[in-house]
Amino acid sequence: MITAQLDGILPVNPSPELTERKWWDYFTFNTDHKVIGIQYLVTSFLFYLVGGALATAVRKELSTPEVDFVSRELYNSLFTMHATVMIFLWIVPAANGAFGNFLLPLMIGARDMAFPRLNAIAFWLIPPGGILLMSSFLVGAPASGWTSYPPLSLMNGKWGELIWILSLLILGTSSILGAVNFITTLLLMRRPGIGLNNMPLFCWAMLSSSALVLISTPVLAGALILLCFDLIGGTSFFNPTGGGDPIVYQHMFWFYSHPAVYIMILPVFGLVSEILPVHARKPIFGYQAIAYSSLAISFLGLIVWAHHMFTSGVPGWLRMFFMVATMVIAVPTGIKVFSWVATVWGGKLRLNSGMLFAMGFVSMFVIGGLSGVMLASAPFDIHVHDTYFVVAHLHYVLFGGSVFGLYAAIYHWFPKMTGRMINETWGKVHFVLTLVGFNLCFLPMHKVGLAGMPRRVAEYDPQFAAINLICSIGAYLLAVSTIPFVINAVYSWVRGPKAGANPWNAISPEWQTLSPPPIENYLGEPPFVPDPYDYGKDYNPGKRPMSQVKAADLWR
Repeated sequence: MITAQLDGILPVNPSPELTERKWWDYFTFNTDHKVIGIQYLVTSFLFYLVGGALATAVRKELSTPEVDFVSRELYNSLFTMHATVMIFLWIVPAANGAFGNFLLPLMIGARDMAFPRLNAIAFWLIPPGGILLMSSFLVGAPASGWTSYPPLSLMNGKWGELIWILSLLILGTSSILGAVNFITTLLLMRRPGIGLNNMPLFCWAMLSSSALVLISTPVLAGALILLCFDLIGGTSFFNPTGGGDPIVYQHMFWFYSHPAVYIMILPVFGLVSEILPVHARKPIFGYQAIAYSSLAISFLGLIVWAHHMFTSGVPGWLRMFFMVATMVIAVPTGIKVFSWVATVWGGKLRLNSGMLFAMGFVSMFVIGGLSGVMLASAPFDIHVHDTYFVVAHLHYVLFGGSVFGLYAAIYHWFPKMTGRMINETWGKVHFVLTLVGFNLCFLPMHKVGLAGMPRRVAEYDPQFAAINLICSIGAYLLAVSTIPFVINAVYSWVRGPKAGANPWNAISPEWQTLSPPPIENYLGEPPFVPDPYDYGKDYNPGKRPMSQVKAADLWR
């Protein structure tokens, strides 16, 4: 029985017990995948604010060439913790945990995830892991960078490093539990009729990302455990003074940490692939190309890790292999970009906040991708290694990519999560401030990087002072840009206008139910959507107003 309609009117009058959650459900051990998704999103965003505060402190120090805001030692801890928080407590749990949990069962017609209790445990590992990490400031926060390379990490404060290792092991365990759940749910719990080749593209992205998590995260865990033994057990796995090899640590670390880039970006690729067709009112261009390119990125992402180690004394033949592999991975990524541009081209664009951030994601990610192809070349990488050119590239991929995409997803699915519309005027103010602040902060870093300014230093040559001041002003603007977003999101969640079931008139399955969805997702049978992107088909043969078109009409 089909129950949802595009205008939000239902042929039945459901009781609140079937459709509503209490506010305290979001603060308890809850097994509803939608509650867990929102728990992930809010928690990770709070850590994003913490990571942003750390970044602002770093840029405050770098606004002048002298060390005049924090000590050199504290500066080292600030950039170490900033990167760790942003990667492990913001982008990974938000992209995978938040939207993966909230959307996947809705998109495949499932009532919940395959392992609901395991799902809840995966989330409840995040807060203690994050609090433990931040508590390291009480004993001397880690100061060896987010890579924690030995022998440097073996010489810095032992307790801070140990807390860092334990925190990452907890957060990595959370990722593994989530990946097991996502893969099982996608492969075994799809509604009859939904095959691999007609499920939404976000499902393909999560399948590819989860496979990377399962393959690469245990390798990082092994490296961290061995590093812990070197710190407290006196072993010499990576300690060169005892015959250990620190290069082995680098191989183990980057075998996870380069795929981690795709663990962060692949779900965002999927989210953007869902957003663009809805607001361009066009079918997605190249469905199978986008789907299979996610699998290609997942595979190739496992064989490019050593391009981070071109200056580590790796043999020439190994440099050549990883240089070619890194360049090849640009092909499936380029396929996605081409498909997104072709989807938008000629569409009837609805330039709301979600669409603006999605289009901003594409343009910013392309800039990061172009500099990535440059860094794939071993001679160029050696020239700019550990300079601000690498910092610029990293942030265009992860902030211009992942964070812009996450903002797009929040604006797009905010009505589905809350049942209320978010204010579009303030959303566009947020977009403009973010776009201007981001480019003002990170675009000039390409220039100072090419000129040789090293990263991870608190003081630098005065010739770079003017550009660094510009970068710091951009960072301050980027920090300010979160203020209208937070106010807008909180106010709209409490007092925003009611959204109805499907305010975007979208075809994809998650919109064919109430907003927010009922406790078991659907009041009747889960809908069957044979093509979630077919906006070119005449679904309205009677030329009725869209407010009168039932969801059943879309599924014929």
